[in-house]
Amino acid sequence: MAASSTNPYSEAGVDTAAGDLAVELMKSSVLATHGPEVLGGVGGFAGLFDASALLGYRRPLLASSTDGVGTKVAIAQAIDKHDTIGQDLVGMVVDDIVVVGAKPLFMTDYIACGKVVPTRIADIVRGIAEACAATGTALVGGETAEHPGLLGVDDYDVAGAATGVVEADAILGAERVQDGDVVLAIASSGLHSNGFSLVRHIITNARLGYRDQAADFGTTWGEVLLEPTRLYTSPLLRLIDTVPGAVHALSHVTGGGIAANLARVLPQGSWAEVDRSTWSPSPVFRVLSDIAGSTLESAEGTWNLGIGFLAVVAQDKTDAAIAALAAQGQHAWQVATVGFGARPAGDFDSPRPLDPSLARRAETPGEWALGAKGVDGGAVRLVGAYASH
Repeated sequence: MAASSTNPYSEAGVDTAAGDLAVELMKSSVLATHGPEVLGGVGGFAGLFDASALLGYRRPLLASSTDGVGTKVAIAQAIDKHDTIGQDLVGMVVDDIVVVGAKPLFMTDYIACGKVVPTRIADIVRGIAEACAATGTALVGGETAEHPGLLGVDDYDVAGAATGVVEADAILGAERVQDGDVVLAIASSGLHSNGFSLVRHIITNARLGYRDQAADFGTTWGEVLLEPTRLYTSPLLRLIDTVPGAVHALSHVTGGGIAANLARVLPQGSWAEVDRSTWSPSPVFRVLSDIAGSTLESAEGTWNLGIGFLAVVAQDKTDAAIAALAAQGQHAWQVATVGFGARPAGDFDSPRPLDPSLARRAETPGEWALGAKGVDGGAVRLVGAYASH
C-alpha cells in the first residue's frame, strides 16, 4: 500500500500553515512597535534588542515581570471578540514594571490555543502591539502554540513577559515612604483583569449570557466585562519626570484588591486608612454586587472597585502630582495619608491579635491587611462608607 502524502502533523491536529498565516497577519502590528534598537524583525528564534542605551545609565537595574489575563479570556471566547485581550495582557505585565519606577524596554508574548485561527490570533497580537506602542514597549517576539486535545478548538490562553530599566538610585518603594505621605488613587477603567472567576460565577448563577443585553449599560454583558485594562505606564513615567521627587511608591491594584496591594509597598511599622467616602465605585461593580446579593465591601479583596493604581507621594507635592496626572487624562484623588507608629483602634479592628511580622491580606471588611504576596509591609484597611454617586 502506498504511503499517504498527508502531513502527519496536520492529521494530529496541528496546522503549521495556519500558524504561518497568523504571523503574516500580525507582522505589521508588531513591526510598528520596533524602533532602531530592535534588530532582526519578526520570526526569529529570539528577539534582539540593542542595549547600548543602557551605557548612559550610572547603574542600570533591569526590572522584569510576567503575567497573564486569567479567566477573562473565557468571556472573549464566548462572544468571539479578541481585540481587547491584548491590552489587558500589556496592562498586567508592563504596568507592574513601572511600580519600581522602571521604563519598559521590550516584551514577548505566548498564546496557547486548541486550534490556530489566523484572524483570531492576529486580533490578539494586534491588541498587544497597540498597547505596547502606547507604553513605549517594543514587542520583540512571541510564540503561538497549537495544543489539540489539550485545549478545545476555540480555547486559548495568553501570557507575556517584559523587561524594563531603572537607575539604582531612582527605584521607588517602601524605603522612600515617609510619615505624612499622601496616598493618591488613580481611577480604573472597570474590572481590568482580576476577579473574573467571581464575575463568571455571578453571571452563571444569575442565568445570564454574555450576549444578553445589560440593561444598565446599553450593551451586552460581554462588551461590558471586556472593557480593557487602563494603561498607566506612560502617565506615571511622565509624572515621575515632570514632578521630581513627588512619587515615593506605586502600587498596581490587581489580585488581592486595594488594601493588600497598597500594604505591599508601605514599610513595616507604617499604616494607612483608605477612606471609602472619597469615591464611588464604578457602576459595573455595583450592578454585579446587586445581582449577587452581596456588598461592595465583601469584594474588596477581589476587585479594584474603581482604583487601578495607587501613588504614595510627598505631602507638599500632592497638588502638583494630581495636576500632572490630570494632564495625562488620569483622574486622581487623595484616599489616605501614611502614618507611623501605633495604629488607630476602633470598630474596624481585627477580631484577633495581629502579628506585625506576618504578611497577610484582610479577610473581612475593615480588617487590617499586613503586606501581601510574601511581603511584610505596612498595615492598610478601608474605612467609612462608599460615596453614593
